[in-house]
Amino acid sequence: MDINDLRGILTAIVFVAFIGIWVFAWSSRRKEEYEAQAALPLQEDKTLTNHEQESI
Repeated sequence: MDINDLRGILTAIVFVAFIGIWVFAWSSRRKEEYEAQAALPLQEDKTLTNHEQESI
């Protein structure tokens, strides 16, 4: 077993990990969570009271 075999095995492992992460990210179970996160920039910020501002 030389360095080229090790490189090939490592490439295969990284490729399988990439496909696993891709499937996890695009799974339908995560769609609802992603939609909620996508709406966060469009939501209004909460106005802080004087007491809350002082504690920051």
